[in-house]
Amino acid sequence: MQLRLISWFFITLNFMEYIGSQHASRVRRQGRMHPNVSQGCQGGCATCSDYNGCLSCKPRLFFVLERIGMKQIGVCLSSCPSGYYGTRYPDINKCAKCKADCDTCFTRNFCTKCKSAFYLYSGKCLEKCPEGLEANNHTMECTSIVHCEASEWSPWSPCTKKGKTCGFKRGNEVRVREIVQHPSARGNPCPPTSESRKCIVQRKRCQKEGKGLNYPKEWKISNYQSHHISQKHADFNEVPVESR
Repeated sequence: MQLRLISWFFITLNFMEYIGSQHASRVRRQGRMHPNVSQGCQGGCATCSDYNGCLSCKPRLFFVLERIGMKQIGVCLSSCPSGYYGTRYPDINKCAKCKADCDTCFTRNFCTKCKSAFYLYSGKCLEKCPEGLEANNHTMECTSIVHCEASEWSPWSPCTKKGKTCGFKRGNEVRVREIVQHPSARGNPCPPTSESRKCIVQRKRCQKEGKGLNYPKEWKISNYQSHHISQKHADFNEVPVESR
């Protein structure tokens, strides 16, 4: 009976020593995998190292490696820096680099802003825009070519000479139009916005200053209307005034 108790005592002692050695071995392996792992991390790190910075991040933060000289330091950020895009995985969120010609991107194959000397078109950075498009040096994008557009012509102005509508037989009349769409760099240029032509009217004597019929240039009435309005005023002025 005593011999059996002594045997059980030695078996239990050996088992406890085995468990202790396994635990120590596991701690040594963890120490080799993450040297100097710190539990008091700052700046959003879940785990960190005094030498390598962040090793993992808190939820919803992105892990990115920043190069300082010959050394890379892990940091945790709420959003990825310029030149990187974010990818989320069940176990970690990472910032991955955009393509070399891309300044900012949504994914590696879809750029949102190109580096200098490149033009953005459909998520790609190009040195030269495709046929039918032009390079916009302000936005650094490939855009559609815009041609000039003008409004319809205004009616012809009254026939005038030196700013007057009387005292002459041959004069000039003008009409104008507005530019409603200015062209882009490679678009068709704008046409003239005014033109004039010769006109002939029935000569009429100018009235005294203050009673004349000198129409402003902005009046948009026809030559026919100008003649008949003038004729009506002339007929009215010829009516004798009754003596009192």
